[in-house]
Amino acid sequence: MSSSHTDSTRDFLDQWRKVARRIRVPLGFVTAALYLTDLWQRKPQMWAVIASLALVVPGLWLRGYASGYVKKNQELTQTGPYAYTRNPLYLGSMLIAAGFAFALLSWPIALVLAIGFTVIYVPVISSEERFLRKTFADFDAYCARVPRLVPRLGAARPAGEAGRFSFELYLRHREYNAAIGAVLLYLSLFLLRPAFGAFLHLLR
Repeated sequence: MSSSHTDSTRDFLDQWRKVARRIRVPLGFVTAALYLTDLWQRKPQMWAVIASLALVVPGLWLRGYASGYVKKNQELTQTGPYAYTRNPLYLGSMLIAAGFAFALLSWPIALVLAIGFTVIYVPVISSEERFLRKTFADFDAYCARVPRLVPRLGAARPAGEAGRFSFELYLRHREYNAAIGAVLLYLSLFLLRPAFGAFLHLLR
């Protein structure tokens, strides 16, 4: 690959990252509006909510598990879930989002989430990889062993010492907030609609 082509790709990704930052909040509002509209129009199906746990729970577990290993900007984490995928935190977020879209059986929300993850996480991952490549000499060797997102079947052997899950890191990264948020979202599936109805009844 030529240097000019690499530079143009890097410039494009830098510009796209700036765009992603600007649309991240509006996209969040669009998703929230679709969520509330869909929830108001129809009651969630219990079977879909229960089935969604098959995506949400592994996603929460993966994010929590990864947060107990990663030491951002300090070392290249290659153990734990990072021996299977280079981006377990993002993969966990995708599983959680897909789970809640399935809980509502909402294709519009699923589409918006898919677009959002594509336009936001693709440039972010690319930017982070450039930083890691400049910071850690063994990053390219790590990339050769471990895929970017879709996990490999078996754990790749780390270049250095094997890491160990740290509950202190888990707390420091406040990953428990993801679990709290998931619980609140599940409660909203069953409580928001009746609450809206009661509020409108009071206004009459």
